[in-house]
Amino acid sequence: MSDFNGFSPELINFLKDLRENNNRDWFQENRARYEEFLVKPAKEFVSAIAPFFNNLDPQIRTAPKFNQTLMRLNHDMRFHKGDPYRTYFLIHFGKFKLDSEFYVYLNPETVQVGIFINNSGGKTNYFNKNIFQYRREFEKIFDKYKLNRNYSLFKLDREPVLVKSRINIEKHLDELTELKMILIQKVKPPTKIKLNSFSFLTATMKIFHNLYPLYCFAVSPDPLKKIKYFEDYSWEIF
Repeated sequence: MSDFNGFSPELINFLKDLRENNNRDWFQENRARYEEFLVKPAKEFVSAIAPFFNNLDPQIRTAPKFNQTLMRLNHDMRFHKGDPYRTYFLIHFGKFKLDSEFYVYLNPETVQVGIFINNSGGKTNYFNKNIFQYRREFEKIFDKYKLNRNYSLFKLDREPVLVKSRINIEKHLDELTELKMILIQKVKPPTKIKLNSFSFLTATMKIFHNLYPLYCFAVSPDPLKKIKYFEDYSWEIF
């Protein structure tokens, strides 16, 4: 059983107020709101979704802790010039820093749920190599899991930049593979999603389930084997 019952609309109100009052004094005065409307439900959300990820890949971190699945709001001011706090809240699920990962991103305007793919190279980043070798299989994944025209493509720079509002992999694959930091996601305003209900959890799980084969292309030297295992043995819950 899960304690998660959704995120209160007060989460969005808190982030709006923080944007207008981005200073330490205001934050300390409103810390109780932060704990109640962000930290507590976020930890409950992570605990509730943990069995889902443990079934997919036990190496994905699912501890409801900062610096593992929760990003702190405060910037490290040794390396940051500007406001002391982020005005968004990020919940993310990967194996290590800058690993390809799944995420929920909340800010006053949007709720974003999707996958980050690190395509910058390195020993543990297999995406471009796998796409070159398994291009046709990758395209078929988009049809099989109904990703075409149902997800948006962004590139991650300092901030996410929209590339395609409705990705169609047969048209956009070459453009996608040129990006170093890739976001494939659903984007909706908070008013258009049942953020304050348990159904947000199940909707998020469905999105992550459908995006998991892309994760396999990003993190595995043998993505087809990893996808077959996923399709043969993952929960039949959707």
